[in-house]
Amino acid sequence: MSLQSLALIENWPVPTAAAGVVRADGTVLGTRGPTAHRFPLASVTKPLAAYAALVAYEEGAIELDEPAGPPGSTVRHLLAHTSGLAFDEHRVTVPPGQRRLYSNAGFEQLGDHIAKATEIEFAEYLHQAVLAPLGMSSTTLDGSPAKDGVSTVDDLLLFAAELQAPRLLDPRTVAEAMTVQYPGTKGVLRGYGHQNPNDWGLGFEIRDSKSPHWTGSSSSPRTFGHFGQSGTFLWVDPTAGAACVALTDHAFGAWAVDAWPVFTDAVLAELAELPTP
Repeated sequence: MSLQSLALIENWPVPTAAAGVVRADGTVLGTRGPTAHRFPLASVTKPLAAYAALVAYEEGAIELDEPAGPPGSTVRHLLAHTSGLAFDEHRVTVPPGQRRLYSNAGFEQLGDHIAKATEIEFAEYLHQAVLAPLGMSSTTLDGSPAKDGVSTVDDLLLFAAELQAPRLLDPRTVAEAMTVQYPGTKGVLRGYGHQNPNDWGLGFEIRDSKSPHWTGSSSSPRTFGHFGQSGTFLWVDPTAGAACVALTDHAFGAWAVDAWPVFTDAVLAELAELPTP
């Protein structure tokens, strides 16, 4: 079986693109393009880093509400982009918890915090905690836990199945990660402008009623995931019972704003016609 809607990536103005859709049980419903090609993930690195942080939490190495990052901030603040740190600078702009300030610096401080707590370099901890157990052998973290992951569609489909039916974490922990943290917090969704509220879980963006948005007009409010400035995204739609990964080697821009929602709506429409598993 191969979803015909995935062929839409062939119309994208990018040198290379690959995509795939997977169910919770790991059934791959379709792929398109070079799914073993390694792409820079940009911010799609963050969900992987967040999952490693949740493993560290379950192992007892850290607590979600312990101090981390700037004064007054916690691990939870860093994961939910409410630490007050600037986007790409280790500089506090507002007190923790007041605004949703999307922050690479916050995830870098999170990585440092976990490395100190576990006495393992964060890239290695991510490998041991998430990548190796899931068989993601083509995925590496080559720098910042905010943006320097490299992976393939094949590997990220394994991760997307894990997000739907967790084996590495207690399902209650994953449910917490997909629950809005600091409800009502407004902020800027990079590339899409001000959102009020700008809902996030623990390392995952939650769609809710955001508009405009990089997912589809038919995506359920429960949809969660992340996109990256390198032209990459991963979403999970629990209502549709599936997840989708798309990776490219062309920077996010107007082309993606136009193409991604059309693509997602086509995928969801085709999924709706399939027999319920």
